Amino acid sequence: MTRLVQIKKGNERRVAVVEEPHLRLLGEVSSIYSLASSAIAAEVTLSAAAQRRVTKDLLDYDTIHAGKSEWHLLPAIDHPEEPARCLVSGTGLTHLGSARDRQNMHASASGSGPETDSMKMFRWGVEGGRPEAGEIGSAPEWFYKGGGTILRAHGEPLDVPAYAEDGGEEAEIAGIYLIGPEGQPRRLGMAAGNEFSDHRFEKHNYLNLASSKLRTCALGPELVLDAEFESVPGEVSITRGETNLWTKKIRTGEAEMCHSLGNIEHHHFKYTAHRRPGDVHVHFLGADCLSFGEGIALADGDVMRIRFDGFGRALHNTVRVAGTSPALVRIIPL
Repeated sequence: MTRLVQIKKGNERRVAVVEEPHLRLLGEVSSIYSLASSAIAAEVTLSAAAQRRVTKDLLDYDTIHAGKSEWHLLPAIDHPEEPARCLVSGTGLTHLGSARDRQNMHASASGSGPETDSMKMFRWGVEGGRPEAGEIGSAPEWFYKGGGTILRAHGEPLDVPAYAEDGGEEAEIAGIYLIGPEGQPRRLGMAAGNEFSDHRFEKHNYLNLASSKLRTCALGPELVLDAEFESVPGEVSITRGETNLWTKKIRTGEAEMCHSLGNIEHHHFKYTAHRRPGDVHVHFLGADCLSFGEGIALADGDVMRIRFDGFGRALHNTVRVAGTSPALVRIIPL
Protein backbone atom coordinates (compact mmCIF):
# COMPACT_ATOMS: atom_id res chain seq x y z
CA MET A 1 0.00 0.00 0.00
CA THR A 2 1.50 3.31 -1.12
CA ARG A 3 0.92 6.45 0.94
CA LEU A 4 1.70 9.89 -0.45
CA VAL A 5 1.92 13.34 1.13
CA GLN A 6 2.23 16.85 -0.22
CA ILE A 7 4.52 19.23 1.66
CA LYS A 8 5.58 22.84 1.31
CA LYS A 9 8.50 25.00 2.46
CA GLY A 10 8.13 28.65 1.54
CA ASN A 11 7.28 28.65 -2.15
CA GLU A 12 8.66 25.16 -2.73
CA ARG A 13 6.27 22.22 -3.00
CA ARG A 14 7.21 18.54 -3.02
CA VAL A 15 5.53 15.14 -3.05
CA ALA A 16 6.85 12.31 -0.90
CA VAL A 17 6.22 8.63 -0.26
CA VAL A 18 5.71 7.65 3.37
CA GLU A 19 8.42 5.28 4.60
CA GLU A 20 7.94 5.42 8.35
CA PRO A 21 9.45 7.22 10.15
CA HIS A 22 10.59 9.12 7.08
CA LEU A 23 9.25 10.79 3.96
CA ARG A 24 11.09 9.93 0.76
CA LEU A 25 10.97 12.83 -1.67
CA LEU A 26 9.95 12.36 -5.30
CA GLY A 27 11.78 14.12 -8.07
CA GLU A 28 10.41 16.09 -11.03
CA VAL A 29 6.97 16.56 -9.50
CA SER A 30 5.54 19.19 -7.14
CA SER A 31 1.96 17.98 -6.65
CA ILE A 32 -0.04 14.78 -6.56
CA TYR A 33 -2.21 16.37 -9.26
CA SER A 34 0.70 16.56 -11.69
CA LEU A 35 1.91 13.10 -10.67
CA ALA A 36 -1.55 11.65 -11.38
CA SER A 37 -1.78 13.50 -14.69
CA SER A 38 1.55 12.02 -15.76
CA ALA A 39 0.39 8.54 -14.72
CA ILE A 40 -2.71 8.85 -16.90
CA ALA A 41 -0.61 10.06 -19.85
CA ALA A 42 1.87 7.19 -19.42
CA GLU A 43 -0.94 4.65 -18.84
CA VAL A 44 0.57 3.44 -15.56
CA THR A 45 -0.78 3.28 -12.04
CA LEU A 46 -0.29 6.18 -9.67
CA SER A 47 1.84 3.97 -7.46
CA ALA A 48 4.09 3.04 -10.38
CA ALA A 49 4.41 6.69 -11.38
CA ALA A 50 5.49 7.53 -7.84
CA GLN A 51 8.05 4.71 -7.68
CA ARG A 52 9.63 5.92 -10.91
CA ARG A 53 10.40 9.25 -9.24
CA VAL A 54 11.75 8.24 -5.84
CA THR A 55 15.00 9.89 -4.82
CA LYS A 56 17.54 9.24 -2.07
CA ASP A 57 16.36 12.29 -0.14
CA LEU A 58 14.65 11.58 3.19
CA LEU A 59 12.89 13.90 5.64
CA ASP A 60 11.94 13.23 9.25
CA TYR A 61 8.18 12.65 9.33
CA ASP A 62 7.85 13.09 13.10
CA THR A 63 8.93 16.72 13.13
CA ILE A 64 6.81 17.57 10.07
CA HIS A 65 3.68 15.92 11.50
CA ALA A 66 4.27 17.67 14.83
CA GLY A 67 4.54 21.06 13.12
CA LYS A 68 8.15 21.53 14.22
CA SER A 69 9.75 21.59 10.77
CA GLU A 70 10.18 24.24 8.12
CA TRP A 71 8.26 21.81 5.90
CA HIS A 72 4.48 21.85 6.34
CA LEU A 73 1.91 19.29 5.28
CA LEU A 74 -0.63 20.27 2.62
CA PRO A 75 -4.04 18.65 2.05
CA ALA A 76 -3.72 15.18 0.56
CA ILE A 77 -4.91 16.57 -2.79
CA ASP A 78 -5.50 19.96 -4.37
CA HIS A 79 -5.64 21.59 -7.76
CA PRO A 80 -2.41 23.58 -7.45
CA GLU A 81 -3.11 26.01 -10.29
CA GLU A 82 -6.90 26.43 -10.19
CA PRO A 83 -8.41 25.69 -6.74
CA ALA A 84 -11.89 26.39 -8.11
CA ARG A 85 -11.52 23.26 -10.25
CA CYS A 86 -11.53 21.09 -7.13
CA LEU A 87 -15.10 20.17 -6.17
CA VAL A 88 -15.61 19.17 -2.52
CA SER A 89 -18.82 17.26 -1.85
CA GLY A 90 -20.15 14.34 0.15
CA THR A 91 -22.72 11.65 0.69
CA GLY A 92 -24.64 11.58 3.97
CA LEU A 93 -26.86 9.04 5.73
CA THR A 94 -24.56 6.18 4.80
CA HIS A 95 -23.97 4.95 8.38
CA LEU A 96 -26.60 3.95 10.94
CA GLY A 97 -25.01 6.12 13.63
CA SER A 98 -25.19 9.33 11.60
CA ALA A 99 -28.72 8.51 10.41
CA ARG A 100 -29.80 7.99 14.01
CA ASP A 101 -28.21 11.30 15.03
CA ARG A 102 -29.99 13.07 12.16
CA GLN A 103 -33.30 11.38 13.03
CA ASN A 104 -33.03 12.51 16.65
CA MET A 105 -31.93 16.00 15.61
CA HIS A 106 -34.77 16.62 13.19
CA ALA A 107 -37.50 14.80 15.06
CA SER A 108 -36.84 16.83 18.20
CA ALA A 109 -36.73 20.04 16.18
CA SER A 110 -39.89 19.48 14.13
CA GLY A 111 -42.01 17.45 16.49
CA SER A 112 -43.21 15.46 13.46
CA GLY A 113 -44.01 11.79 13.16
CA PRO A 114 -41.77 8.90 14.19
CA GLU A 115 -39.79 8.75 10.91
CA THR A 116 -38.19 11.86 9.44
CA ASP A 117 -37.30 12.37 5.78
CA SER A 118 -33.67 11.72 6.76
CA MET A 119 -34.52 8.29 8.16
CA LYS A 120 -36.62 7.53 5.08
CA MET A 121 -33.64 8.29 2.86
CA PHE A 122 -31.43 6.08 5.01
CA ARG A 123 -33.99 3.27 4.70
CA TRP A 124 -34.01 3.68 0.92
CA GLY A 125 -30.25 3.22 1.04
CA VAL A 126 -30.60 0.06 3.09
CA GLU A 127 -33.14 -1.29 0.61
CA GLY A 128 -31.46 -0.28 -2.65
CA GLY A 129 -28.00 1.15 -2.02
CA ARG A 130 -26.05 -2.03 -2.78
CA PRO A 131 -27.14 -3.08 -6.29
CA GLU A 132 -25.97 -6.18 -8.09
CA ALA A 133 -22.97 -5.82 -10.41
CA GLY A 134 -23.88 -3.88 -13.52
CA GLU A 135 -27.06 -2.43 -12.02
CA ILE A 136 -27.87 1.02 -10.63
CA GLY A 137 -29.06 1.37 -7.07
CA SER A 138 -31.01 4.04 -5.21
CA ALA A 139 -29.54 7.53 -5.14
CA PRO A 140 -27.89 8.58 -1.86
CA GLU A 141 -28.06 11.99 -0.25
CA TRP A 142 -25.59 14.37 -1.89
CA PHE A 143 -24.28 17.69 -0.64
CA TYR A 144 -21.87 20.38 -1.83
CA LYS A 145 -19.20 21.80 0.49
CA GLY A 146 -17.32 24.20 -1.76
CA GLY A 147 -14.32 24.60 -4.01
CA GLY A 148 -10.73 23.72 -3.27
CA THR A 149 -10.13 26.89 -1.24
CA ILE A 150 -12.06 25.35 1.69
CA LEU A 151 -9.62 22.43 2.09
CA ARG A 152 -7.33 22.58 5.11
CA ALA A 153 -4.32 20.44 5.96
CA HIS A 154 -3.29 18.56 9.07
CA GLY A 155 -2.46 21.10 11.77
CA GLU A 156 -4.50 23.93 10.27
CA PRO A 157 -7.57 25.36 12.05
CA LEU A 158 -11.14 24.78 10.91
CA ASP A 159 -13.22 27.94 11.07
CA VAL A 160 -16.54 28.69 12.70
CA PRO A 161 -17.49 31.94 10.94
CA ALA A 162 -19.18 34.77 12.82
CA TYR A 163 -22.47 34.04 11.02
CA ALA A 164 -22.38 30.35 12.01
CA GLU A 165 -24.09 28.88 15.05
CA ASP A 166 -21.68 26.00 15.61
CA GLY A 167 -18.90 23.88 14.21
CA GLY A 168 -18.63 20.15 14.73
CA GLU A 169 -16.32 17.38 13.56
CA GLU A 170 -17.38 14.64 11.16
CA ALA A 171 -14.74 11.92 11.04
CA GLU A 172 -14.86 10.38 7.58
CA ILE A 173 -12.88 8.90 4.74
CA ALA A 174 -12.99 10.76 1.43
CA GLY A 175 -12.54 9.42 -2.07
CA ILE A 176 -10.09 11.43 -4.19
CA TYR A 177 -10.64 11.60 -7.95
CA LEU A 178 -9.17 13.16 -11.08
CA ILE A 179 -11.07 13.40 -14.35
CA GLY A 180 -8.87 12.22 -17.20
CA PRO A 181 -8.54 14.05 -20.54
CA GLU A 182 -11.20 11.79 -22.06
CA GLY A 183 -13.71 12.58 -19.29
CA GLN A 184 -13.15 9.31 -17.40
CA PRO A 185 -13.14 9.65 -13.58
CA ARG A 186 -10.09 8.02 -11.98
CA ARG A 187 -9.96 7.24 -8.27
CA LEU A 188 -6.49 8.23 -7.08
CA GLY A 189 -6.99 6.90 -3.57
CA MET A 190 -8.59 7.78 -0.26
CA ALA A 191 -7.74 9.97 2.71
CA ALA A 192 -8.95 10.53 6.24
CA GLY A 193 -10.95 13.70 6.61
CA ASN A 194 -12.84 15.99 8.94
CA GLU A 195 -15.94 17.09 7.06
CA PHE A 196 -16.86 19.74 9.71
CA SER A 197 -20.38 21.16 9.65
CA ASP A 198 -22.76 23.49 11.51
CA HIS A 199 -25.02 20.96 13.23
CA ARG A 200 -26.75 23.47 15.48
CA PHE A 201 -27.94 25.47 12.47
CA GLU A 202 -29.04 22.28 10.72
CA LYS A 203 -31.03 21.22 13.78
CA HIS A 204 -33.52 24.07 13.31
CA ASN A 205 -34.73 22.50 10.06
CA TYR A 206 -33.34 19.75 7.85
CA LEU A 207 -33.57 22.12 4.86
CA ASN A 208 -30.66 23.97 6.47
CA LEU A 209 -28.44 20.98 5.70
CA ALA A 210 -27.21 22.49 2.42
CA SER A 211 -25.85 25.69 3.93
CA SER A 212 -24.67 23.96 7.13
CA LYS A 213 -22.12 22.13 4.95
CA LEU A 214 -20.55 25.29 3.49
CA ARG A 215 -17.62 25.30 5.88
CA THR A 216 -13.89 24.63 5.80
CA CYS A 217 -12.90 20.97 6.11
CA ALA A 218 -9.67 19.03 6.54
CA LEU A 219 -8.10 16.26 4.47
CA GLY A 220 -5.12 14.04 5.07
CA PRO A 221 -2.37 14.06 5.95
CA GLU A 222 -1.89 11.08 3.62
CA LEU A 223 -3.37 9.95 0.33
CA VAL A 224 -3.60 6.16 0.51
CA LEU A 225 -3.47 4.28 -2.78
CA ASP A 226 -5.33 0.96 -3.05
CA ALA A 227 -6.77 1.46 0.44
CA GLU A 228 -8.70 -1.35 2.11
CA PHE A 229 -12.25 -0.02 2.48
CA GLU A 230 -14.28 -3.05 3.53
CA SER A 231 -14.41 -2.42 7.28
CA VAL A 232 -12.08 0.25 8.65
CA PRO A 233 -11.84 0.88 12.41
CA GLY A 234 -10.80 4.25 13.72
CA GLU A 235 -11.02 6.69 16.57
CA VAL A 236 -12.05 10.32 16.96
CA SER A 237 -11.37 12.47 20.00
CA ILE A 238 -11.87 16.03 21.20
CA THR A 239 -9.48 17.64 23.68
CA ARG A 240 -9.90 20.96 25.44
CA GLY A 241 -6.61 22.14 26.90
CA GLU A 242 -5.27 19.16 28.84
CA THR A 243 -8.71 17.54 29.18
CA ASN A 244 -9.95 14.71 26.98
CA LEU A 245 -13.48 15.95 26.33
CA TRP A 246 -14.77 13.06 24.21
CA THR A 247 -13.42 9.92 22.55
CA LYS A 248 -15.21 7.41 20.37
CA LYS A 249 -14.24 4.24 18.56
CA ILE A 250 -15.67 4.40 15.05
CA ARG A 251 -15.86 2.20 11.98
CA THR A 252 -16.43 2.92 8.32
CA GLY A 253 -16.14 1.07 5.03
CA GLU A 254 -18.50 -0.70 2.67
CA ALA A 255 -19.47 -3.37 5.21
CA GLU A 256 -20.54 -0.61 7.60
CA MET A 257 -22.54 1.41 5.06
CA CYS A 258 -25.92 1.07 3.40
CA HIS A 259 -24.54 2.22 0.02
CA SER A 260 -21.73 0.51 -1.85
CA LEU A 261 -18.79 2.62 -2.93
CA GLY A 262 -19.59 1.91 -6.57
CA ASN A 263 -23.17 3.13 -6.13
CA ILE A 264 -22.02 6.34 -4.45
CA GLU A 265 -19.48 6.95 -7.21
CA HIS A 266 -22.00 6.29 -9.97
CA HIS A 267 -24.50 8.77 -8.57
CA HIS A 268 -21.82 11.43 -8.17
CA PHE A 269 -20.23 11.06 -11.58
CA LYS A 270 -23.44 10.41 -13.57
CA TYR A 271 -23.68 14.18 -13.96
CA THR A 272 -21.89 15.41 -17.07
CA ALA A 273 -20.69 18.50 -15.19
CA HIS A 274 -18.83 16.20 -12.78
CA ARG A 275 -16.80 14.65 -15.58
CA ARG A 276 -14.99 17.74 -16.86
CA PRO A 277 -11.42 16.80 -17.90
CA GLY A 278 -8.78 18.07 -15.49
CA ASP A 279 -11.09 18.56 -12.49
CA VAL A 280 -10.35 17.18 -9.03
CA HIS A 281 -13.11 15.78 -6.81
CA VAL A 282 -12.99 15.22 -3.06
CA HIS A 283 -16.06 13.26 -1.96
CA PHE A 284 -16.69 12.52 1.72
CA LEU A 285 -18.25 9.09 2.27
CA GLY A 286 -20.13 9.58 5.53
CA ALA A 287 -19.60 9.58 9.28
CA ASP A 288 -20.23 6.83 11.81
CA CYS A 289 -21.05 9.23 14.65
CA LEU A 290 -20.81 12.87 15.72
CA SER A 291 -19.83 14.35 19.06
CA PHE A 292 -22.75 16.77 18.55
CA GLY A 293 -25.09 13.78 18.69
CA GLU A 294 -23.81 13.06 22.20
CA GLY A 295 -24.29 16.59 23.46
CA ILE A 296 -20.76 17.95 22.88
CA ALA A 297 -20.47 21.60 21.85
CA LEU A 298 -17.03 22.47 20.49
CA ALA A 299 -15.33 25.69 21.56
CA ASP A 300 -12.51 27.87 20.30
CA GLY A 301 -9.18 26.09 20.73
CA ASP A 302 -10.58 22.55 20.95
CA VAL A 303 -8.46 20.00 19.08
CA MET A 304 -10.13 17.36 16.90
CA ARG A 305 -8.13 14.19 16.26
CA ILE A 306 -9.18 11.60 13.66
CA ARG A 307 -7.42 8.34 12.88
CA PHE A 308 -8.35 5.34 10.72
CA ASP A 309 -6.41 2.06 10.65
CA GLY A 310 -4.46 1.74 7.41
CA PHE A 311 -4.76 5.44 6.59
CA GLY A 312 -1.50 6.63 8.03
CA ARG A 313 -0.97 9.19 10.71
CA ALA A 314 -3.79 10.95 12.50
CA LEU A 315 -5.38 14.18 11.29
CA HIS A 316 -5.33 16.99 13.88
CA ASN A 317 -7.18 20.30 13.54
CA THR A 318 -8.07 23.06 15.97
CA VAL A 319 -11.45 24.77 16.15
CA ARG A 320 -11.16 28.52 15.46
CA VAL A 321 -14.23 30.60 16.32
CA ALA A 322 -14.33 33.93 14.51
CA GLY A 323 -16.71 35.71 16.89
CA THR A 324 -20.38 36.43 17.41
CA SER A 325 -20.94 39.61 15.38
CA PRO A 326 -21.45 38.80 11.68
CA ALA A 327 -20.82 41.65 9.28
CA LEU A 328 -23.54 42.60 6.82
CA VAL A 329 -22.49 41.90 3.25
CA ARG A 330 -23.54 44.88 1.13
CA ILE A 331 -24.00 44.53 -2.60
CA ILE A 332 -22.97 47.47 -4.79
CA PRO A 333 -24.87 48.01 -8.05
CA LEU A 334 -22.63 48.24 -11.11
